[in-house]
Amino acid sequence: MTRLITDADAEAVAVRAAREIAQHLERAREERGVAHLVLSGGTTPERSYELLVEVLPEWNGVEVWFADERCVGPEHEDSNYRMAHEKLLARVPLPAERVHRMEGELGPEQGAERYTQALRAGVTLDESLPVLDVVVLGIGPDGHVASLFPDAPTLQAGERAVCLGVHDSPKPPPERITLSLAVLRAARRCLLLATTAGKAQAITGALAEPTPHVPASLLRRERLTVIVDDAASPPAPVERQDADCGNL
Repeated sequence: MTRLITDADAEAVAVRAAREIAQHLERAREERGVAHLVLSGGTTPERSYELLVEVLPEWNGVEVWFADERCVGPEHEDSNYRMAHEKLLARVPLPAERVHRMEGELGPEQGAERYTQALRAGVTLDESLPVLDVVVLGIGPDGHVASLFPDAPTLQAGERAVCLGVHDSPKPPPERITLSLAVLRAARRCLLLATTAGKAQAITGALAEPTPHVPASLLRRERLTVIVDDAASPPAPVERQDADCGNL
């Protein structure tokens, strides 16, 4: 069953998410000696990354990956890597070789192929799929996650697809690179974050019957934690927990 946590506001969601990320990474390091963290873009994850600097002081054994990227250079204002670098990666003791960015400047196909190779070389595989420890995801008002959009052909890429090129994103820029649905479903834990009333319908759809009309609904429910604020909360939450934002 999906674990749904509702907190009071966006700051409380960010605090909760940072704690959850840290706990999953620490558990992975204890059990396997390495922890694979996947970052996404978006305003809600962004604040969580800032707080993660404080709640996870020890970064030994952590490998950082990305859920998707726009086909731009790493210094471009639209780059997910640039945001993650500014908010998190530049502020923690993490060697450059343990940060695996998607090379958006290579374009959708070559960038996706290069990232597929990197994941298969750097992460334990289960039937050819890399098994990542914790994937941080935002959700769009249309229910998309990473760069997997409603009814897109990428949702039908199959169980062996790892990383995909996107040429027709409904949000600019149109060209992107994204992890496949199969990789997201294979992850040990996905955290789906949402705040504001503009995301309420998307969250309701994500928790309803699985459908390609709402890509987030296709995530593996028993490995999914959804963290929302009151404004984004669906009508009947599964679990209610109130964050204590006073101390990280």
